[in-house]
Amino acid sequence: MPEELAWFLEVLIAGLLSGVMYSLVALGFVLIFKASGVFNFAQGAMVLFAALTFARFLEMGINFWFAAAITLFIMVVLAVIIERVMLRPLVAQPVIILFMATIGLNYFLEGLAQGVWDTQVHALDLGIEDVPWQSVMDATNILISLFDVWAAVICGALVVMLAYFFQKGRIGRALRAVADDNQAAMSVGIPLQLIWAIVWAAAGLVALVAGALWGQRLGVQFSISLVALKALPVLILGGFNSIAGAIIGGLIIGAAEKLAEVYLGPIIGGGIEAWFAYLIAMLFLMVRPQGLFGEKIIERV
Repeated sequence: MPEELAWFLEVLIAGLLSGVMYSLVALGFVLIFKASGVFNFAQGAMVLFAALTFARFLEMGINFWFAAAITLFIMVVLAVIIERVMLRPLVAQPVIILFMATIGLNYFLEGLAQGVWDTQVHALDLGIEDVPWQSVMDATNILISLFDVWAAVICGALVVMLAYFFQKGRIGRALRAVADDNQAAMSVGIPLQLIWAIVWAAAGLVALVAGALWGQRLGVQFSISLVALKALPVLILGGFNSIAGAIIGGLIIGAAEKLAEVYLGPIIGGGIEAWFAYLIAMLFLMVRPQGLFGEKIIERV
């Protein structure tokens, strides 16, 4: 394989694998938005809280799977409490009020996580080595990280599982009904609070998996909450209420930012990867503000 083609494919594949991780985080936003119409700005703080809790349990010598189970239980309980204490009293309030509430929740969770544990950077070892996939490198001369592959497999499996769960069956139908019209869904007997609790619990699961994977890659630190907000451009591309959009948008953003860093970085300066996704999102808003799979909303004024 020509060296230039091998290098292009290597960068593209690395971007797509990162994009799957972005899709997982974006799915947490989508599920909450579909159920309640709220953009959960605190999803990044939930990722930080989960990663820090999991890392500290492991440092205490607790078994890996037991620590994961405890952390998952804590995240589900935390998510249910958030829904009951914050979201439920704000039912039927303007969207801007709910959005501001999640901004306040974001800072509260960041402070709570670092107050309960600490503000230090913690290493997190999931037992997945970050080494080249040797067989692929020998056959194609393309360098692919085994950690990226496993992370993409884990995230992809969880995305498919959650997408199927929330698209099919009774829960999926109830979620779509709640997304269309809260009051109408309640009038036909759909338990609105239960649906919200399930969705927020799923967001807690997403936060744990994403936090663990990003924690091994970057170390468990405050910046994880900012990395999680990279899902915002993903949502703008895919649509805030589309599960399929979260998947496709994540792949596009992941590939685009890696290719831009490698091919445009030397021309206009380094560090493109940190902001290029937001540039794509800004340009995309001018063309299709509802996203690739989002619904176009027309309101009378």
